[in-house]
Amino acid sequence: MYAVVDLQWHQYIVSEKDEIVVDNVDIAQWWSLVADKVLAVFDEKGDSVKVWKPYVDWASVEFNVWETQKGEKVKILKFKRKTRYARLKGFRPLQTVLTVKKIVG
Repeated sequence: MYAVVDLQWHQYIVSEKDEIVVDNVDIAQWWSLVADKVLAVFDEKGDSVKVWKPYVDWASVEFNVWETQKGEKVKILKFKRKTRYARLKGFRPLQTVLTVKKIVG
């Protein structure tokens, strides 16, 4: 069973026992997270599709919080030409690894 889930304004296609990396979720490690904003639910072959406006009310996806990690470095450059001004900054955003426990719907 597959589902399209809306988490923090991003959409992910997930199936059971998948791992996804999302922006930081403020939940401790080994806790569970239930996503109620499910856009669509599919079966394995794609024969049965459940879509509603805007979310499927009776569907939900349960995640386990696996770990919090740092992502790849993002570089930001400020630059003004002809004045020899350049400033380079960088940071590593926090990310959370989620595993799909089960899809209800």
